Amino acid sequence: MVIHVLVADDQAVVRTAFSALLNTQEDIEVVGEAQDGEQAVLGAAELRPDVALLDIRMPRLGGIEAAREIVAASNGATRALMLTTFGLDEYVYDALTAGASGFLLKDATFPELLHAVRVVAGGHALLAPEITGRLIAEFTRQRISTPPPRSVDGLTAREAEVLVLIARGLSNADIADRLTITDHTVKTHINRLFAKMGLRDRAQAVILAYERGLVVAGTPSP
Repeated sequence: MVIHVLVADDQAVVRTAFSALLNTQEDIEVVGEAQDGEQAVLGAAELRPDVALLDIRMPRLGGIEAAREIVAASNGATRALMLTTFGLDEYVYDALTAGASGFLLKDATFPELLHAVRVVAGGHALLAPEITGRLIAEFTRQRISTPPPRSVDGLTAREAEVLVLIARGLSNADIADRLTITDHTVKTHINRLFAKMGLRDRAQAVILAYERGLVVAGTPSP
């Protein structure tokens, strides 16, 4: 299957470079480009790409609002992958809560770009622990002055435990090792907690864990 991508960035050099790099791959095709958020929304509606690569800061309509509209209009069929210049962009948290599946720094290497597009197109969130986890932790801590109760109504103790481990950046295999259960059982717990909490992907799971106080920024993993 070929992954169809829409690239949106107000800087023509960046937009052209990313498009050219992505088009070198047999399994990726750039079907459109946009120089601002409004063009991105219109382009996504017309072209129905699998992934919309959106700069967070764009004129007319910012990347965050564009992501929100694109994801909502496509009912999640188009995944939003955000581009940001800074490793501690104050808008990363907002982008994830708007429905973005992850983010990528503009100085990312070519392999990192390809990996990000493929991961997001595959229905997963780009949640590298060394980047995304640090950002979500930082900005969630800034936004929550009083942590809410450490509970998630409706989840079993094991499902809540899996949610915490997802928020700490563990993969399914890591969770299976930590809990001494099979990968299949991990997937079952994840599917159930996603369904119960109305979560679309791991990005939303991380945000939920921080917002509910199940994970506190700056605390080490047990």
